[in-house]
Amino acid sequence: MSETATPVFKTVEARCVRLHAKASDAAAIAPAIERLPLARRAETEVLIELRAAAVNPSDVKAATGLMPYAVFPRTPGRDYAGVVIDGPTDWIGRDVFGSSGDLGIRRDGTHATHLVVQAAALVEKPASVSWEEAAGIGVPFVTAAEGLRRAALASGETLVIMGINGKVGQAAAQIATWRGARVIGVVRKPEPYAGYASAPVEMIDSSSVDVAARVRELTGGKGADVVFNTVGDPYFAAANAALGLKGRQILIAAVKRIVEFDILAFYRAQHTYVGIDTLGFSSIATGDVLRTLGPGFASGALQPFPIVPGAIYPLDQAQAAYHAVANSSRDRVVLRPE
Repeated sequence: MSETATPVFKTVEARCVRLHAKASDAAAIAPAIERLPLARRAETEVLIELRAAAVNPSDVKAATGLMPYAVFPRTPGRDYAGVVIDGPTDWIGRDVFGSSGDLGIRRDGTHATHLVVQAAALVEKPASVSWEEAAGIGVPFVTAAEGLRRAALASGETLVIMGINGKVGQAAAQIATWRGARVIGVVRKPEPYAGYASAPVEMIDSSSVDVAARVRELTGGKGADVVFNTVGDPYFAAANAALGLKGRQILIAAVKRIVEFDILAFYRAQHTYVGIDTLGFSSIATGDVLRTLGPGFASGALQPFPIVPGAIYPLDQAQAAYHAVANSSRDRVVLRPE
């Protein structure tokens, strides 16, 4: 192509879920389905024909105005899987998956038949992982991986996961056991660990025992090296009490924003708090995280979340999918363009 030639990019008529204004609450989310022309705008971008896209709690929160930087109108959706149909030659025809903090929030996202992202954001989909499973990896695994990276969890250390049966908790358990850490899970009622792991996961029922005391009992009085608090303030005090010397608490959520904080105990125990917000991650930064997990998925040491048929919705039923997530469905909810 000469320096003066104008590049010609493929244009498609995409079917997109559209939110034109924030909803007063989750029950009031009423998306429309619209057809919009879509094409990449630069040689460094790709056009993807989507095969599946997950619905995350953050999609619902953004739709109800809980994220003030969410723009309207827009197409929601952060996680995706599909086939590249236009872009750099070496990417065309390849099966890919990915996620982002800005897709579906600050720019049009993945709840559509097609998507434009930077080629540098792409991650090749493992052949052993289905479209729906690949679309379900994104946000939970990126959040878990980044939290454990920032907390510097090492092989042989003990990780306590508050809310282990949530999707981020399960992802953290998988990554931690794959990397040789010991995992103790905390739940709010008697139940077994619901996910996959490379090693046994010990469980604590917080409704029947003192969590911190039980953690210290299980660790010979030492306490946890890292606590991954996926719930926030309801477990904040227990997490602090469960931490050993130089322990680290990872925080990704909050019910109430203000908590009591014992400054003396914090610095005497040399603790560290690690805050993770993947909404600040670009598509490229998110791709970098997912690529670190690629060997785990390729080898089977990491497993995607099972996707049950009842949790797969066509685009026309996006409203039902959003309501399922808003009602705290334990299934990984996925949209499938048809």
